This record gives sequence, structure tokens and C-alpha cells, in this order.
Amino acid sequence: MKILVPIKRVIDYKTPARIKADRSGVDEVNVKMSMNPFDEIALEEALRIKEKGIAQEVIAVTIGQEVCQETLRSALAMGADRAILIKTDAEIQPLATASLLKQVVLEECPRMVILGKQAIDSDNNQVGQMLAGLLQWPQATFASLISFHDDKVSVTREIDGGLETLLVSLPCVVTTDLRLNEPRYISLPNIVKAKTKPLLVKEASSFSVDLAPRIRLISVAMPEKKRAQIRVESVADLVNRLKNESRVLS
Repeated sequence: MKILVPIKRVIDYKTPARIKADRSGVDEVNVKMSMNPFDEIALEEALRIKEKGIAQEVIAVTIGQEVCQETLRSALAMGADRAILIKTDAEIQPLATASLLKQVVLEECPRMVILGKQAIDSDNNQVGQMLAGLLQWPQATFASLISFHDDKVSVTREIDGGLETLLVSLPCVVTTDLRLNEPRYISLPNIVKAKTKPLLVKEASSFSVDLAPRIRLISVAMPEKKRAQIRVESVADLVNRLKNESRVLS
């Protein structure tokens, strides 16, 4: 069984974001980039499935510019067997991403696609669901536990009321949540070994997919700072402050 793991290159989650002067987006100049944390969890889970003998090959794929090869090399260093870069300089939005991934799935014929539930740069939470819809495959989102039962997969996910377990047939699309696992540390020998693993580069134009954007970004701004909190000494003080605050606001 093959497992395909789409990953995305994003600004490192530890790096403070800077807004461009014209508010057209986030400034990525001289900023540390890394693999999307949710995709890193998805890759870790795929590797664990392979280590259990359930899968034989893990393929990492990403869409973007030539520099995205760095992120794919990180995936290969983690343990992926090979990688695919769908090269394009165009802005790729969720539907175009899902459409390109569909073409990769049709070529590679994996039995399972595992990807992060969302990318931390856009927080769209759309690609996994769109890919499942385009492929007409069953899907299970926000996985916190994945188990295999012959040709079926059970996925436990956290919901408001507790835990929900879904049973889906293979092939399927699964998106991962934070509590699924803890990604492994990449050792220096594996980084060196990753340089010799196959990395295929394909032009996005070769897939005949419409990459035209469907979403128009109007402006980007930093969120407003939260108001300072006040410690009250008693319930009476709290009630008094609430009454005064209400009068001021009204």
C-alpha cells in the first residue's frame, strides 16, 4: 500500500508574522520557513503505519516554487521514500491545490492520502475535504487516532460532546489533528541520506488544471491587542465595576 502525504511550506510557527506595508499579505522576506506542523503530524503517522508493515511506501508531495524542495528534503529526512514537487510560481488556492493533488493521486494510485487538517498560514481547512470530493473517496477529518481493520480504517476524532469514531473504506482521505502523535526528531545521518532519495519535479502546467484564483484578498491586518485584565478583590467589587463599565459603554 502507498500513502501519499501532501505537505506545505509555511512561515515557521515560532516566527512572528510581519504584515507588508501595503497590507497585501504577510512579508516572507528573510523569514524562516518550515513544514506546516499539521502536515508534519500527517507524515509522522504515515511513517508509523509503514513501520507497522501496513504500508510499503510513503510519498511526500508539495506544490510551489523551486525553494519548496527544502521542505521535501525535510520530509525525506523524516523517512519518506520519495518526493514530488509540483512546480509553479502562481498563487495556489485550495481548489487548485486539491485539483493538482487529484492528478497526482490518479498517477500514483495510493490507497490512502493523509494530510494536515489545515495550513497555519491560511487556516482554510478545505483541501482535504475538496480532494475527497474530487476523488469521490470517503473522508475522515481531524483524526486523533487511526487504526486499520483489513480494508477499512477507523478514525477517532474529537468533537464537542467527546470522541467520535468513524469507519471508512480504503482508499480514503484522512486529515490530522494535533493530538494524533508527536513528530520524530530528524537526525543528521537521515538528513545526509535524504540527499540521495528521489525527488521528482513536475510543472503544474503539465496537469492541465485551472489554477485561476477563486478568492480575492482585500487586505491583511494584525489583530487588535486585548485589553488589560484587572484583578478584583471581592464579588462586590466585581459587581460595582460591571455596573460602571455598563454605564460607560451605554
